Amino acid sequence: SSGWFPPQLLLRCRSWRGFASQTDGESRLTRVLREKFPRASAIKVVDISGGCGAMYEIHIESEEFREKRTVQQHQMVNQALSKEIKHMHGLRIFTSAPKP
Repeated sequence: SSGWFPPQLLLRCRSWRGFASQTDGESRLTRVLREKFPRASAIKVVDISGGCGAMYEIHIESEEFREKRTVQQHQMVNQALSKEIKHMHGLRIFTSAPKP
């Protein structure tokens, strides 16, 4: 999906973000990803829609990605989050394997 959404959505969401270190959505997605990628050395989830859960950016470094093409790595993440993705407008995924 594209990174475009109506400006009123962005404005409305921006004010929802509190001072918590992580939103509920970020915590939930991080939990799911830790479960699905037990060998991950780094997982970072950021709500880039201002805290309303419409769009996320995800960075995962995991041994599971070694020897796999980027498109396969992204499919693994999409599959892991298949239930959660239904409620989102968009998702940016960045994956890598740890440096040997």
